[in-house]
Amino acid sequence: MKKILILLALPYLLLAHSIPELFDALKAHAQTKSDEMAVKKAEVSAWAVTSQLYPTIDLFATYDNYSTPTGMVPVPPDTLVGLVQDPLKPSQPFSYNIYKTGAKFSMPIFVKSIYTMADKAKAMQKSAQAKKRINLLQNEAIIVGSNANLHYLEALNRSLNIKEKSLLETQKMLKIKVKNGRAPASSLYKIDDSLNQISISKNNIKLQKQKLVSTIFAITGIKLSSSVEMNELATLQAGELGALKPLQEKLKASRFEVNAQKEKLYPSIVAHGSYALSYGQAYNNAKDINEEYGDIGVLINIPLFAMSQYNAIKKSEIEFKADKIALEKLRDELTAKAQMYQTSLPLLDNSIKLSQKSIQNKEKLLVIAKINYESGRLSTEEYLRYEDDVVDAKAKLYQAKAQKWQTLMELAVIYANNIEEMVQ
Repeated sequence: MKKILILLALPYLLLAHSIPELFDALKAHAQTKSDEMAVKKAEVSAWAVTSQLYPTIDLFATYDNYSTPTGMVPVPPDTLVGLVQDPLKPSQPFSYNIYKTGAKFSMPIFVKSIYTMADKAKAMQKSAQAKKRINLLQNEAIIVGSNANLHYLEALNRSLNIKEKSLLETQKMLKIKVKNGRAPASSLYKIDDSLNQISISKNNIKLQKQKLVSTIFAITGIKLSSSVEMNELATLQAGELGALKPLQEKLKASRFEVNAQKEKLYPSIVAHGSYALSYGQAYNNAKDINEEYGDIGVLINIPLFAMSQYNAIKKSEIEFKADKIALEKLRDELTAKAQMYQTSLPLLDNSIKLSQKSIQNKEKLLVIAKINYESGRLSTEEYLRYEDDVVDAKAKLYQAKAQKWQTLMELAVIYANNIEEMVQ
């Protein structure tokens, strides 16, 4: 017999899930992968900025055709005089068709804005990492909150089943009384209507459960058949508003952007150089010749008037102010929410205790009411009210428990607590 029970229960055990499993599925899901891509983009952007400090080396090859003989390389004055005096001198470095191959390089020696832009890129990278963490916490909070609501709906459904069972027993007893003429037929209609209302409520619960299951499936890829057991392992750690971290880092990046735009008006120093090997036919005797030429130098660039850069500075300052206002706004919102949720927690705990006591009292009253109803000392309407009171009291208890979980999760996101350590 035990073996048969184990075999029957095996499919359900295989389908069972846990909160850690849902969290792991969330991390592997596309919802989280997209945030990882944002972090990688920020990392590449940071590397792209610092890479500007490295030398740039290019190979090149050119072909030019001229209408008059043109120098293949710059000719020193003393050499040029000799060529003019003796035009028959073989293989003069002038040609109608010139081929060139070579290499050139440039390297910033001092460009202040590059270093500041690198700091901005690092700040944006930290912002992306913080945003990824907050998004993960928000999705974990959604999983816990949705699961808590599933608990609530399942418990409510169980209490409705108990009420339905009680009413069905009452209905059997009442049918006998109606048949014997000891109770009016209208009493049966009232019981039937109450049973019908239970069916409507249970149907609504199924619809709500489907929505919650779909919410969890959308971010984990796991479709739950029932709620998952969960317990609170660690208490909430209130402190800094950790949810502000992404905007705080973004504000730092905006400040670096303003500085970088201003620094683009500073003098910049860039080293450069090139080497070229020219090929062609001398214009005076059509013989193949080749000449090589190279240069290396330093360029100092001092902006004197750059209207577009002044506009860029103004734009960056406006964006910095906008980010600052957004941060202040979010801080005010989170502070207000945190105060509200923290005030709610002890009230919810009290509601849970009061609801538990209320259920005990209402269940006792229901027992008495059922006895009085069977003995004819209580009307059908009054008896049904006692049945409804028990279900309503249980609903308030389950709802308060679910609301407490949701409140804890909201605070965990605001304070950036590790939800995986809080819930098991």
